[in-house]
Amino acid sequence: MSDQGRVRNITDLARLAGVSPGTVSRALADSQLIAKKTREKIQQLAREHDFRPNVMARNLRIKRAGAIGVLIPLGHETGQHISDPFFMTMLGHLADALTERGHDLLLSRVIPKDPDWLNRVVDSGRVDGVILIGQSDQIDVIEKMASRYLPLVAWGANLPGKIHCSVGSDNRKGGEIATRHLIERGCRNFAFFGDPVAPEISERLEGCRAALSAVNMSSNLSILPAHLTAETAHPAISKWLDDTRSIPNGIIAASDVIAMSALRALAEHGVTVPGQVHVIGYDDLPFSNQTVPTLSTVKQDLAAGAAHLVDLLFRRIAGEETGSVVLEPELVIRQSS
Repeated sequence: MSDQGRVRNITDLARLAGVSPGTVSRALADSQLIAKKTREKIQQLAREHDFRPNVMARNLRIKRAGAIGVLIPLGHETGQHISDPFFMTMLGHLADALTERGHDLLLSRVIPKDPDWLNRVVDSGRVDGVILIGQSDQIDVIEKMASRYLPLVAWGANLPGKIHCSVGSDNRKGGEIATRHLIERGCRNFAFFGDPVAPEISERLEGCRAALSAVNMSSNLSILPAHLTAETAHPAISKWLDDTRSIPNGIIAASDVIAMSALRALAEHGVTVPGQVHVIGYDDLPFSNQTVPTLSTVKQDLAAGAAHLVDLLFRRIAGEETGSVVLEPELVIRQSS
């Protein structure tokens, strides 16, 4: 095609179609404001002339970035990676939901070194909103941002007195139902594996304690602040088993990854599950049905959680001050308990 006949921009395509540049812009965005016949004609001309609109320039004009920032703050778990099974599961659901909304996902794993880490993302102009996967130990930073920036939603605990919008399971209830299940299985001495620095894990521990208090077993609980990665959880649990004088017959793990690490460490110490020890995790990640024995757990509906995160975020982008969403946890009984 000669330079004279080449379609370089929307104005050229509008002249060729015999319509205004605004009509071309709307037609290429598949706007229902343009008649279907006109829309199809313009889209066909664009294909014939191999014309693709400059999305970045369009976004600048309409003050839209076309991307959502998905941040994983790791203030208390600096060794955790994006390849973590929980993150990968949640990210898959978020990516699907955001794609359906016509937005890209801008992913960042953040090790906070100063309180401005969230400001830098929000003020960069690169995103239309932010989803946080986890609150970590960054509640103060999140709260400060929420006071000035509406399109912010976090996966995590729904904390009383806090203003930021969150989506997550009822962690306290989840901890309770996990512990009650082990009590019903005949367990009388318990261990909780998880670091309560993170709000979600703290609430799960509260639920565990509440269930034990209800049956006058509060003193029958040991706590190991195991981290969320198998690389750190397994050696910590192994050492704890070496050092403890009496292995409890009920283990409540704050995550499936920690529970999987516990299963491995117990097997290495010759302790049978569920013969000598009953183990239950939290999350119901895909691998929990593949461990040996298969893992009992408390299910968080991550697909529903991701859908709520995206729905609330886009409502907030539109200016709505939404509330938080708390999902019901579900006990999933398998071989380990």
